[in-house]
Amino acid sequence: MTAIERFRFAPDYSISRVIRGGWQLAGGHGDIDRETAIDDLVAAFDAGITTFDCADIYTGVEELYGAFRTRLIEAPGRASVADLRVHTKLVPDLAILDTVRKQDIEAIVDQSLRRLRLDQLDLVQFHWWDYAAPKWLDALHWLDELRQAGKLRYVSGTNFDVPRVRAILNAGIPLRTLQVQYSVLDHRPENGLIALCQASGIDLLCYGSVAGGFLSDRWLGVPEPSHPLENRSLTKYKLIIDDFGGWELFQELLMTLRRIADQHRTDIASIAGRIVLDRPGIAAIIVGARNRKHVSANATVAEIRLTDTQKAEIAGVLDHRQGPEGDVYTLERDRTGRHGSIMKYNLNAEAT
Repeated sequence: MTAIERFRFAPDYSISRVIRGGWQLAGGHGDIDRETAIDDLVAAFDAGITTFDCADIYTGVEELYGAFRTRLIEAPGRASVADLRVHTKLVPDLAILDTVRKQDIEAIVDQSLRRLRLDQLDLVQFHWWDYAAPKWLDALHWLDELRQAGKLRYVSGTNFDVPRVRAILNAGIPLRTLQVQYSVLDHRPENGLIALCQASGIDLLCYGSVAGGFLSDRWLGVPEPSHPLENRSLTKYKLIIDDFGGWELFQELLMTLRRIADQHRTDIASIAGRIVLDRPGIAAIIVGARNRKHVSANATVAEIRLTDTQKAEIAGVLDHRQGPEGDVYTLERDRTGRHGSIMKYNLNAEAT
């Protein structure tokens, strides 16, 4: 197994600082062959990426990870299987938020246990679509009761903003991590959340560090794409580029990242990932992939060390950014807005 940066939550619990994401395996980015996907996950594990992210709403991904975990356990001579960590999410559908009960939360946890073939979930990241539905804090209390009952090890959150994180802490819920969108294009966690989490012992797990693939060599020197884009991920992150300052400024950023990548003999995506890993309070980045094509590059992000000069070059471009502004996930919560209108809010119901 390749040596890769690790982050330690407890003496007996550490994660790789690059986490393999599962959203792109849910079918929305193209057909997935199950056996090939499992082979690709094994390749990522063997490359040193020992932590994997999924969700109850990622259709088929928890089951896929469960089969992958079994493959590792049953393979002869794998002394390192103890390093495997699988983080999932718990995302009640928008339609049930007003009526959600503890048994609904427990049913989702039990479903994840079955799908992942686990006796105890490693880390459960709770997401709530609409703060106007008042039972989100109750649901977190119920999730913590399930932690105390031994069904999960860590209670964590996804996409909660500063006021809600404060409320969770004041309620005595031991929030271990928070998963948020954070990249060189999207700096919203810097608007108070990072400082609060650092002061409270909450570590950040960051998705979107390569903006759905936009922060890559593929898009350098390419004319601005028109709608419709090929998948919902690109549609989502194109909106972030628009808020950042538009296609021209984005291209200036890509050119800067490419010059720095040349100096490290790597690619733009790896530099983009390294930038986020170097930010304060960041435990890991979550990098999605449909196959093993980028496994080697993802694993070597840990080897990159940006110089002060390179950081200053990046900062020079960022001085011209316009947004996005506000707290984390605020734009996405506005279901009538540009960002929120493309979201899918009832994925559990749609999967049944």
